[in-house]
Amino acid sequence: MPTPRFTPRKLPAVAALLLATAGIVVGQKAYEYAADPSGEKDCSSLGVTAVPGAPAAASAPAVPAASLIPDVAALPWSQRGGTLNDASCLNRTAVYGVVQVTTVEQIQAALDYARANNLKVSMAGARHSMGGHAFAPNALVLDMTRFNAMSLNRDTRLLTVQSGATWHDVQNYLHPLYAVKAMQSTDIFTVGGSIAVNAHGMDHQAGSVGSTIRSMRVMLPDGTIQRVGPAENRELFDLVVGGYGLFGIVLDADLDVTDNVVYTTGRQVVDYQAFPDLFATTLGPDRSLGLFYGHLSTAPDSLLREMILYTYRETEPARADLPPLEEVSGTKLRRLLLNVSKRGDLAMRIKWLAEKHLEPLLESCTVPRTQAMAQGEACLVSRNEPMHDSVKYLKNGLQDDTDILQEYFVPRDRLVPFVDGLREIVRANRTRLLNASVRVVHREENVLSYAPTDMFAVVLYVNQPTTDEGHAAMAKQTRDVIDLALGQNGTFFLPYQLHYTSDQLRRSYPRLDAFLEAKRRYDPHALLTSTFYERLAQHP
Repeated sequence: MPTPRFTPRKLPAVAALLLATAGIVVGQKAYEYAADPSGEKDCSSLGVTAVPGAPAAASAPAVPAASLIPDVAALPWSQRGGTLNDASCLNRTAVYGVVQVTTVEQIQAALDYARANNLKVSMAGARHSMGGHAFAPNALVLDMTRFNAMSLNRDTRLLTVQSGATWHDVQNYLHPLYAVKAMQSTDIFTVGGSIAVNAHGMDHQAGSVGSTIRSMRVMLPDGTIQRVGPAENRELFDLVVGGYGLFGIVLDADLDVTDNVVYTTGRQVVDYQAFPDLFATTLGPDRSLGLFYGHLSTAPDSLLREMILYTYRETEPARADLPPLEEVSGTKLRRLLLNVSKRGDLAMRIKWLAEKHLEPLLESCTVPRTQAMAQGEACLVSRNEPMHDSVKYLKNGLQDDTDILQEYFVPRDRLVPFVDGLREIVRANRTRLLNASVRVVHREENVLSYAPTDMFAVVLYVNQPTTDEGHAAMAKQTRDVIDLALGQNGTFFLPYQLHYTSDQLRRSYPRLDAFLEAKRRYDPHALLTSTFYERLAQHP
C-alpha cells in the first residue's frame, strides 16, 4: 500500500490549519463544503441555449421510416431530445439526441442518419471544455466514452487506443511497467478530447499529446476513413490535432509510451521572478527531471509572488511489483479547503498555507518504506502516480457558483511581466482566483497553434457566480488577461469560455482564415459542428 508522508513533528502545523479552517466554517456549512455532489450540477438560472426548430428539452426526435435508413433503429440512442451541459455548468443546450457509439459501424450509421435528416453532428467525451465544444443546438451528439478499446505493442512501444478511452483507463491498462509519454495533468479526459485541443501536461520534455502521435485513423464527414500522421497526410493531421473535432472523428491513435520509471518527489518555494532563470539553467537541462510544474500563490499577501515547484526526478527503472494505482486521498479535506478559500482573504491564506504545509502530508508514496530506507525521507512514486488524479475534490454541490479554467501562453522571457500584469487584473476585478499553475509548452506546428514558439503556460482556476453579473465580470476579466498576454506576444487557449473578441482571436491565431477555408474543403456542408465552431465561423 502507498505510504502516507505523515510525521509527528508536523502535527502542530496540521492541527493549527484545521482549527483555523473550523473557525471559518462550522457545522452544516463545513459539511456542505466537504460533501460529495449528489449529481451533475445544474446552473439552470442562466437558461437553455436553443435555436429555432430545436426539439423541446424533454421531447423525442422523430425517427424516419426504415426505408430511408434501414439500420436507423440499431442506433444506440442514450437520449432523445433533452439537453447537455459541459463542465462549466454554464452552457446547457437543447440537442436533438445522443447516440452512445461503441463501433465504427455505429459512427458511420449516425453520420448517415444526420445527413438524411439535415442534422449537424457533435462529438462528446468527458465534456470538460467550457465553451460548448462538445455539442450544438439541435445537434446529434456522439457520446464517444464507450468507444474505448486499446492494445499495446511492447516491441514498438506503441499504444493503439480508441478515442473515447480516458487517460484513467489508459494508465490502468499500462501500469505497472509502462506509462503515457504525454497526457493532461489529470486523468479524466478522453484521448480524443486531448487530441482535439492538443493538450499538454506535466512532462516538460515530451511536449503536447500531438507530438506523441505516430498515426491516427480519422473518419471524415462523408464516412470515409483516412490514416493521418506526421509523415502521412500531414495537412489533415495538422488540422485534426488541435482542430476541436471539426474535420473528422478520430477513431484510434497510435501513441508513444514510455517506461513507468520511479521518481523521487520534491517541493521547493521560490520567488516567481527567479523561476525563468531557474528553468533555463537548472530545471530544463536536468534530464533526470521527468515531470514538474509550479503553483503560484493565490493568498493576498503573496499573490502570484511565491511559487511552489513540484519536481519528480528519476530514481529507479520501471518495476513489475508496483501496487495498483489508487485514487488521490483526502478528497473531502481537499474539497473543504478549496471551497472555504472562496469565502475571502483569510480563507485564501489558509488554503495557501495548507498547500505548502498540509498537502505534503497527504502525498502517497507507492514504494513501501522498507524499500526506500536508502532514500531517507524521500517519497518514491511511479510516473503514472502524479497524473492518476480524477480530481473528484473539484466537484461540489454548491449552488449559485461554478469554477472556470482559463489558460494563457507567453514567451519564456515574458513570464515575469505577464504575472505582474495578471496580479493587477486579479486585484482590480476582485477575481476569486483559486489556483494558478505554470507549465512548459513547446512550439506547435498545428494550424490553430497556441504556441508559435517555446512558451510558459499559465493556467488559472477561477470561481464565478452563476448569475448574469458573474458572467459579465468573468467576460471582462478574460478579455483583460487576453490583452495582457497579447501585449507580451502571447496567446490564449481556445477550449474555454467564448469571451474573446474577434480582434483577440485573430491576433492570437493568425492562421484562422486558413483553418476555416480548410473546414469548407473537408466538410463543405459543415456536418461536424459545435457551439464553439458556430461562434468561430462568425468572426469577421
